[in-house]
Amino acid sequence: MPITLYSVSDGPPSLAVRQCLKMLNVEFNLVNVDFGLGEHMTEEYAKKNPQKEIPVLDDNGFYLGESNAILQYLADKYGKDDKLYPKDLQTRAIVNHRLCFNLSTYYRYISEHVMAPIFFDYARTPLTLKKVHIALDNFNTYLQRRGTKYAAADHITIADFQLVTATMCLEAINFDFSSYPLVTKWYATYKKEYPELWAIVEGGMKEISTFEKNPPDLSHMNHPIHPIRRH
Repeated sequence: MPITLYSVSDGPPSLAVRQCLKMLNVEFNLVNVDFGLGEHMTEEYAKKNPQKEIPVLDDNGFYLGESNAILQYLADKYGKDDKLYPKDLQTRAIVNHRLCFNLSTYYRYISEHVMAPIFFDYARTPLTLKKVHIALDNFNTYLQRRGTKYAAADHITIADFQLVTATMCLEAINFDFSSYPLVTKWYATYKKEYPELWAIVEGGMKEISTFEKNPPDLSHMNHPIHPIRRH
């Protein structure tokens, strides 16, 4: 039976996993979790993922949350070779590093500046802006020191799926990151060389751009962590 991905249409982690499935040519059922309705906050959803986070993979009863872990699992299980997740220890370590860097710093800082103020009661501040520039500078430095076309190698790996979806959040709000030339080049190269993958990302980016202009009303949501903007 095909696997099932519980996904949110504009969520960067979900979009990263969808790119991976596309690249691996894996048949799957896509279940759209309605974030606005709080479908991920239900006890039924918690049976799939106690963290109540999106995405979740269901591989014939094997449930797995955390997009990094999902990417690693999919590449190991369904990859016809090891390009997406190299078995060479040092190259794999770099891929793992980029995944950790995205989680701890890159997407975290971008999300704090872009996504949180759109969906919840947060503000964009000089500090959130500074942190985005720190993240971009870090990534630009990693690309410079590694000297590869993509984030971890001269071909795409699962790390690029995460980093591309994080970067598109900046494009969604017309954030100018051209002063980071290697990030800019890497991003443009990905779009050019993998238009079928970019099409998945672009759909989410357009949704975020729309929400940037008209933030959704989530005043009905009782979120355990994030403050809700009251309309």
